Amino acid sequence: MNLRHLVSRNAIEKLSRLNHGFISRTSCLSRSISTLSAAVPVSGRLHYGSKGNVGFCEEMWRDHLRFGDHRSLHSAREAGSEVRDGDGWGDDEDDDGGTTNEFLSRFVWIMRGKLNEAYPDCDKQAVDGMLLLIVEKVVDEMEKGSLQDRLGTGGDSVSHDLSEDLWRTVWEVSNKVVEDMEKERKKEKMKGFLQDAEVKEMCRFAGEVGIRGDMLREFRFKWAREKMEESEFSESLEKFRKKEVKQGKDVEADSNRDEASGEEAAAVAGRSKVLSLPKRKGKFKYKIYGLDLSDPRWSQVADKIHEAEEVAFPQEPKPITGKCKLVTEKILSMGVEDNPSPLLTEWVELLQPSRVDWISLLDKIQEKHIDLYYKVAELLLDEASFQADALDFSKLIAAHAKEMRFEDAERIFKKMNDNGFPPDILTATVLIHMYNEAGNVVRAKEVFDNLRNQGFRPDFKIYKSMIMGYVKAGQPKLGEDLVRVMEMKDIKPTREIYMALLHSFVLCDDITGAASIITSMQYSGLEPSLEEYTLLIDACGKAKKPEQARSHFNYLRKMGHKLDDKITASMIAAYEKSNLLDQALDLLLELERNGFEPGVHTNSVLVDWFAKLQLLDEAEKLLDKISQQGESPPFRLQVSLCNMYSRARMEKRALQALGILESKKDEMDLDDFQTAINGLEAGGFIQQANRLRNIMESRGFTLPEAPPSPPNAPNKFSLRIPRRPSMR
Repeated sequence: MNLRHLVSRNAIEKLSRLNHGFISRTSCLSRSISTLSAAVPVSGRLHYGSKGNVGFCEEMWRDHLRFGDHRSLHSAREAGSEVRDGDGWGDDEDDDGGTTNEFLSRFVWIMRGKLNEAYPDCDKQAVDGMLLLIVEKVVDEMEKGSLQDRLGTGGDSVSHDLSEDLWRTVWEVSNKVVEDMEKERKKEKMKGFLQDAEVKEMCRFAGEVGIRGDMLREFRFKWAREKMEESEFSESLEKFRKKEVKQGKDVEADSNRDEASGEEAAAVAGRSKVLSLPKRKGKFKYKIYGLDLSDPRWSQVADKIHEAEEVAFPQEPKPITGKCKLVTEKILSMGVEDNPSPLLTEWVELLQPSRVDWISLLDKIQEKHIDLYYKVAELLLDEASFQADALDFSKLIAAHAKEMRFEDAERIFKKMNDNGFPPDILTATVLIHMYNEAGNVVRAKEVFDNLRNQGFRPDFKIYKSMIMGYVKAGQPKLGEDLVRVMEMKDIKPTREIYMALLHSFVLCDDITGAASIITSMQYSGLEPSLEEYTLLIDACGKAKKPEQARSHFNYLRKMGHKLDDKITASMIAAYEKSNLLDQALDLLLELERNGFEPGVHTNSVLVDWFAKLQLLDEAEKLLDKISQQGESPPFRLQVSLCNMYSRARMEKRALQALGILESKKDEMDLDDFQTAINGLEAGGFIQQANRLRNIMESRGFTLPEAPPSPPNAPNKFSLRIPRRPSMR
């Protein structure tokens, strides 16, 4: 806005006369003092102290306005002073004078800046003259009360001495001054509420629970602001009440004077009804961010929050003193064989404990003696003051299951059902793991089926535990069925599960099941490795189906896999089970032409085979080759060597192999014992055979009695095999 056009022609003429000396300094001073004295009382001294640079009417501005060059000259009045209220600028004469004085000082400061910006060429005396004219008009309007009523509006000018644009600027500046004074008033009032006792107490509690720094500062201002708003609301209600009482008295006086006038009485009653507070209908409704907190469901939420707080901030246990302390020490010093029930009963009578007291006692017992802890914890499951829940039973069952205390876990599980606590998913998981570890797959399946009937969805760990339980029980088919269920429920089995099932099918000589596991792995995205195919070929060999084993072996070669010594040994062992030596040798010759060299595993299978066929020279050559490779023959090979040397009546080597077997008797199974004993008896080593039989019986194995074979009895494996010159 260009203020050059704000001052009207009359104002410019007055300023011209001022500049040319038509109005003296003394007359201007007296006029300004007489004009402002009515609006600014002498007692309302301003609180501004800066260096004066006043120029025009210096004495008057120094005594009443005190405005200078620095922007920081203005400060707020004391807390509690009102800028505006419902009735006017203040409640009493002193407050009104001080507020008016502050308003004029701020107004003059802002208007001086606007005039200096609009008239940069005018000297200080001319600007002071303009300010004096404007302040005179503002004070005149304040005396009439019209300026205050027009603040915040943009109506027509109230005087023709100043232009409409200038009056609009006066209103804008006045509104800005009033807003600044209101902000400072609230700021000073806020300082008082920041020191309120309730706000301090809330800040102290927030500090104790861990709120620090900027967050605590924000909370403090928030609480102080809410306190101030509550106070202002109460003050406004009190003013409204006083006003209502005053109007009621006026209405009563009017009704006494004009009792005969029914129309006037009705008008007064209508006015009274309008001014009164409306009566509330229905229940209170509290809404915060769109949430209707008056809904009854929020009371349930509050109860749950209260319960959660009790868990997060548990109660402190009661102090243990006097006789109760002596009883506690006796409980802690008890042994496992002692009965803690009498001492616990006495402890309850002395302390009257709650759950937190029992938990504190259990923690102390657990630190001293874990077995005593299990005993006391089980007794507390029936204690009313302990308030046992399903989680207490589950924790104790899990602790016993971890320590392999299956009978104790079963007993507590039965007590859990008797007390009306059905097993939840946590308890069921613990029981399933426990039964599978114990090999009781029937009980594990009962708990598993009960869990599914209750609507719980078993997770990966439960399925894995059940599958491993079936594998341990030798029932891989049931484990495979669970794998199908896992695939239907989008629970992907791991390679470990497939390998366990594959091992179990191989041990059961189930080729179909082993092949099905390989196919399932391929469908699930797990490409079978050589290890899986080795197990599959072993299964085919044990089932005496070398054709299927050779088919899988050729498939691996076709797919480009680099066949190692283990899988080749498995293929040779499959031929050995069917006594197909020609096909085994043809396969070895073919592999040697492709660069394959038999290792320890393949040579060990051949040695075992040759030992059964009593091909001593070929077996010893392969033994020398194994020794040259820097590895000792496998332990299982010693069984075949003992059989071979015993039947060949090579006493020294037979006894040497027998000594190795006796040193590792714990690794022998029934087939190993039977093969070695039959060989010793066939070679005439009856005493050694009886000694080995005693070792077998001490291991828990039994071998049916059979007459020894004659020394020259033909061996079922003693076939005439043509020598092959390529066999090295």
